[in-house]
Amino acid sequence: MNGDIIIVDDEPLTRVDLREMLEIAGYNVVGEATDGFEAIELCKKHQPDLVIMDVQMPILDGLSAGKKIMSEKMAKAILMLTAFSDETNRKKALEFGAVGYLVKPLDEKSFIPMVEMGVAKGKEVDKLQNDVTKLSEKLENRKTIEKAKGIIMKANGINEETAYQQIRKLSMDKRCPMIEVAEMIVIAHD
Repeated sequence: MNGDIIIVDDEPLTRVDLREMLEIAGYNVVGEATDGFEAIELCKKHQPDLVIMDVQMPILDGLSAGKKIMSEKMAKAILMLTAFSDETNRKKALEFGAVGYLVKPLDEKSFIPMVEMGVAKGKEVDKLQNDVTKLSEKLENRKTIEKAKGIIMKANGINEETAYQQIRKLSMDKRCPMIEVAEMIVIAHD
């Protein structure tokens, strides 16, 4: 499968047409919703690669639902659909990070490539966000280890390399990561 997709539109015929085009193209439609609240619930459950969402729907519109879905990382990407192309809605969609904005009626020749690009862009952004999270964790761990080294250096009057080696030896002796040893040293000192 090319990706998991949720279709959100209050018009049943539009949902049927979208599902058919997507499935023929090899995409897995994991759910359909008729309004923004249903879309949010489906996204919480399935964490799709792409949400294809109508802008104007009853109860909760697509722009409001899209903003919540993207801010809480319930989907990798959102592609907006609308019967009316207006600048205000396009700007709102851009602000929350929609990967595209298509005007109905849809043409399969342009729709499927846009879906393909949306899925790819969503996966790319998701990977970058995961990389940033891992790097942030590594940086925080490094800061904690540096703080622990400083505590050991001050308490024992030793140099930085010797303090580092003590933390490393404790880590090996206790068979636990260096960060756990460093955290215990910092906690014990506070």
